[in-house]
Amino acid sequence: MALSALERIDRRWIFLVVGLLVLVPLLWPIGLPVVPTTPVRQYHDAIAAIPDGSTVLMSCDYDPASTPELAPMTETSLRQLWDKRCKVVVTVLWNGGAAVVDQSIEKVADEYRARGVPLVDGVDYVNLGYKSGNEAVMVLMGQGIASAFPRDQRGRVTTQLPIMRTVTDYSSFPMLVNISAGYPGTKEWVQQVNSRFHLPMVSGCTAVSAPEFFPYLQSGQLRGLLGGMAGAAEYEVLRKERGAATSGMDAQSMAHLFIALCIVAGNVVHWTRRRAGASA
Repeated sequence: MALSALERIDRRWIFLVVGLLVLVPLLWPIGLPVVPTTPVRQYHDAIAAIPDGSTVLMSCDYDPASTPELAPMTETSLRQLWDKRCKVVVTVLWNGGAAVVDQSIEKVADEYRARGVPLVDGVDYVNLGYKSGNEAVMVLMGQGIASAFPRDQRGRVTTQLPIMRTVTDYSSFPMLVNISAGYPGTKEWVQQVNSRFHLPMVSGCTAVSAPEFFPYLQSGQLRGLLGGMAGAAEYEVLRKERGAATSGMDAQSMAHLFIALCIVAGNVVHWTRRRAGASA
């Protein structure tokens, strides 16, 4: 009787349950346990080892399609850097990415301003905006950051910004923080900048890209790696934050669990019917 009822369930009920399992944890996070893995700890520790007050290069190479996975990484990285009183120079190599990256920067900057930390655009951070050219831009930055980005996202002359007075080329930075959705991104930064200019770097990337970068992590070309929303959630846990990635993992885990149960139930029905047919 129960098996017959399972067979007759309208698939729209399944869609509804999946929708609720995604929506409810996003609105009211459950707080499922998240255990930071070694690559995420290495990412956190590499940034922690940067001298306080340094100027750090961050390249956010993604667009709106990858924002749910990568924006939490960007925001948590900015918090860790600004807790160390670091200045941040941001670049974007994906067309359509500069505006969404700007939203993340200003969101975190507003959090600090609300706490009485007077972060100033152009002094404590700058979004240099989008530049086309992929690897060519990376190489050009090695000859001079201002040469590659003569104006920032807001149209200001780069050389006139206080934050850029001590910035010449890659030698001005102790580390590159790359948040990458694909090409151009982490692979190209490793090949063109880490290998050529020996700039230490860490990477946050989409879950589908992460396996490709583990050899770079093992070789030491990457000092740390965040993979997808799970990596972003682990990073938030290390930072003792409860952000969008942690809520997203709640929703993702609940939906995956329900789908797994549906697969098991479907197979039980199939095997039972098959045995019944064989015995008949």
